[in-house]
Amino acid sequence: MKLYVRVIEARNVPAMDLNGFSDPYVRLQLGRHRFRTKVVKKSLNPSWGDEFSFKVEDLEDELVLTVLDEDRYFNDDFIGQLKIPVSHVFDAENGSLGTAWYTLQPKNKKSKNKECGEIQLAIYFSESSAFSEMNGNEGEVVPVLKRHADLMVESPAGSLSGSPGASPMRDEFSSSKEEKSCSQKTFAGRLAQMFNKGADTSSVASNRGIDLPELPEASGPESSDSQDDDQFASGSFEELIKIMESREQGGETLSNLPGGVLLDQLYVIAPSDLNTMLFSLDSSFPRSVADLQGTTELQLGQWKFENGGETLKRVITYIKAATKLIKAVKATEEQIYLKADGKVYAVLASVSTPDVMYGSTFKVELLYCITPGPELPSGEQSSRLMISWRMNFLQSTMMKGMIENGARQGLKDSFEQYASLLNQTVKPVDSKDIGSNKEQILASLQAEPQSDWKLAVQYFANFIVLSTFVMGLYVLVHLWLATPSAIQGLEFVGLDLPDSIGEVIVCGILVLQAERVLGLISRFMQARTRKGSDHGIKAQGDGWLLTVALIEGSSVAAVDSSSSSDPYVVFTCNGKTRTSSIKFQKTDPLWNEIFEFDAMEDPPSVLDVEVFDFDGPFDEATSLGHAEINFVRNNISDLADVWVPLQGKLAQACQSKLHLRIFLDNTRGSNVAKEYISKMEKEVGKKINIRSPQTNSAFQKLFALPPEEFLINDFTCHLKRKMPLQGRLFLSARIIGFHANLFGQKTKFFFLWEDIEDIQVLSPTLSSMGSPIVVMTLWRGKGMEARHGAKTQDEEGRLKFHFQSFVSFNVAHRTIMALWKARSLTPEQKVQLIEEESEARNLITEESGSFLGLEDVSLSEVYSSVLPVPTNFFMEVFGGEDLERKVMEKAGCLNYSYTPWESEKPDIYERQIYYRFDNTQQKSALPDRDGWLVEEVMTLHAVPLGDYFNLHLRYQIEDAPSRPKECSVKVFFGIAWLKSSKHQKRITKNILSNLQDRLKLMFGVIEKEFTST
Repeated sequence: MKLYVRVIEARNVPAMDLNGFSDPYVRLQLGRHRFRTKVVKKSLNPSWGDEFSFKVEDLEDELVLTVLDEDRYFNDDFIGQLKIPVSHVFDAENGSLGTAWYTLQPKNKKSKNKECGEIQLAIYFSESSAFSEMNGNEGEVVPVLKRHADLMVESPAGSLSGSPGASPMRDEFSSSKEEKSCSQKTFAGRLAQMFNKGADTSSVASNRGIDLPELPEASGPESSDSQDDDQFASGSFEELIKIMESREQGGETLSNLPGGVLLDQLYVIAPSDLNTMLFSLDSSFPRSVADLQGTTELQLGQWKFENGGETLKRVITYIKAATKLIKAVKATEEQIYLKADGKVYAVLASVSTPDVMYGSTFKVELLYCITPGPELPSGEQSSRLMISWRMNFLQSTMMKGMIENGARQGLKDSFEQYASLLNQTVKPVDSKDIGSNKEQILASLQAEPQSDWKLAVQYFANFIVLSTFVMGLYVLVHLWLATPSAIQGLEFVGLDLPDSIGEVIVCGILVLQAERVLGLISRFMQARTRKGSDHGIKAQGDGWLLTVALIEGSSVAAVDSSSSSDPYVVFTCNGKTRTSSIKFQKTDPLWNEIFEFDAMEDPPSVLDVEVFDFDGPFDEATSLGHAEINFVRNNISDLADVWVPLQGKLAQACQSKLHLRIFLDNTRGSNVAKEYISKMEKEVGKKINIRSPQTNSAFQKLFALPPEEFLINDFTCHLKRKMPLQGRLFLSARIIGFHANLFGQKTKFFFLWEDIEDIQVLSPTLSSMGSPIVVMTLWRGKGMEARHGAKTQDEEGRLKFHFQSFVSFNVAHRTIMALWKARSLTPEQKVQLIEEESEARNLITEESGSFLGLEDVSLSEVYSSVLPVPTNFFMEVFGGEDLERKVMEKAGCLNYSYTPWESEKPDIYERQIYYRFDNTQQKSALPDRDGWLVEEVMTLHAVPLGDYFNLHLRYQIEDAPSRPKECSVKVFFGIAWLKSSKHQKRITKNILSNLQDRLKLMFGVIEKEFTST
């Protein structure tokens, strides 16, 4: 449930600056969520008009608004603040406080400035919401369910909505608060409060953060009879479902309940047919389940619309069979349709058993989700059924843990029987059928054929082209009707100049319009001839093969005045990149391109996706949005057809999305775990036992991991936070996870090996019980899902995890370091790999000593200057000293690394350079002159069209004649085209402009460094 706050304006804000004004802005906080408005400069009556939404997790929270004055060089000044309890908003009529003025309060009563001004706000609860976002927890899609306000009552997450008094739960909540306040006045009441102080009468802390509407209190058949005036349309099940499907229900998807997933299976049946079989009154399946589980006196109520036709609901009563722990009890189950749109069906069931011990304090809730599955090779439809559960505690109780454990075990046994019977009734989908469907899906990816004429009409049918055409036609008609004017002023025969300012303006407008039209024509021709640089390249080798099909984009952000962009997509996985084609002037581009990554020895963890706007290969690309596909948190079958929302300011403002189909296959058979463990044994120096399938299955279930993940080793240790927490550290090929269960309080998290920036070992201390401490520092912004296990977070936002008290520290440390190194490479290691690869190349041709065939490349002089720097000092830029690092860092070369100069031939030296590009440099002395010749070849990676060419540079440095302390520098530049391209002129111009700017910057830094020495 969402709380919306609109910050409209403020008045009579006190002046905080010396100029008699303030630069006010508003900071809002609700729980752990924070927002701020824009800053209004030099105003005492600022107007913002910003709206924010908060996810409500607890009605006891307060909305805190703080008005501050922005200071550029000092801390921001406090102006005033306002605190509004969320419960006040909920108690208001229609869940809204409306638009009103509020008086800002000083920080405390001793503040000198009592008059803080007023602020106008609009605060209200939302009755519905229709969006979904990627969730980091177990790869699920988190929804905000759209429900009618009359059905929204208090949930275990503490989220409330709806009108006051619309639900029996609401009355119970109010009365329980009164009883609580009265009971605290007595000694017995205070004792009760001490035992129950950690519980909430209507909310459970472990369940916070789930935005799911709750069911009203079970009214039973008697009370439902008294509400016949609210019920209607009790037709057949099929007719009622058609009414639900005909309504606008939005495109949101549903999240699993926090208790866990009881069933997740694909079946060869259409979603509508599966829905009918499970919930229709005429279906025999519910009765078959009851017979199998020993349930008696089953009474299935009629499906009826309630609350003015907004809710489709029914009530089921039955007697549950006796178990070893409890006797046979009567249960009442209320089922409500949350969604039914013809493809997705969601039913929320609330089961109450008041006759069991503490039965009046809780309900068991089940969420049945039926969604369409992948299309099968046979052409049949498939459906995915997912059933999840949670406990909804209506009252606090000290037996909460025992009740949850008992319910969990009972549900597990019941739904094992449920799944077994369902598998006998409906055929489950074989995973082999899904795998064989990959080729069929990829083969069907073809762009819709359209004629060039039709595309031209669609592209050029805009105001610019039409206005230019009309203006040009108007001018031609004018030329035909007008008579030549007499020669005057500076005109002569053949030269007709404008005779007035108006004519000059008209000519300028015509030239600008013609230029824009020619630009549109050029872009259109480029878009028709350009193809993807990596599209269709087949993967090589055996191992983990990653295939990504880029289908289309939606609402891609525009960055220029034409309200469109030139988007292309870059996919990165395990250091390898694939680049899509460029779609000119598109906001909803259609690609239908397939990219394959060469076989990887280890299963990939993350696929990075980033959308850029094309504006030359050397210009700083503008990011239009990015996304991260986590293979550990997502089931690969769910990625076979997925819309990925893009992150970033531009993407979130436009709600940009990409349509992808991702396939990950292993071509090396089933011995992956054995081969990987054998490789790790050499690194660790100790035998590692292969875990049993049962152990791997339990490990996967514990952290909700995909089936290809396997456990390598686990160690008992302590997690150091405020207090040490004993648990187990689990290590696999892609993740490191920690799990602890202390007195029913579970702590569980994991993060990827790639998320780790550094691992350090601290000396033993008394608090670590004589054991060294392993400190893992994550990269900035990584592992945020595991931040509750971190000991600290530094100023740069990096999380630090402390593990200590290992039983066998040496084995644990060696295993951790081996797995981390296997998944992470430093720039120095990358340079070493490049060195090894370069040894296999023959970079020098025969005896001429020419470098990489430079004699075949046409070089032109792009820079020539005499610098007030000796030649020896200038050559330090190529010497691997501090001067080289300073100059290259100023030039924007991040992670700059190099190898030592090595003698390839007499007086010829060579080395490798690595930063963003692969560079090979060679230097030799100038014959008969005091100077050097440095030649360089640059190979570009992760740059649009970078595989189409190599760059060649030649630096000629020699002593300036008659100037002993100065040197003459000449730089020559050329491009070796490896493939033909229509964009050669555009690329050459772009590279030349950036190269000249870079050279000026580099030589300027050299002069400054020389003068400072």
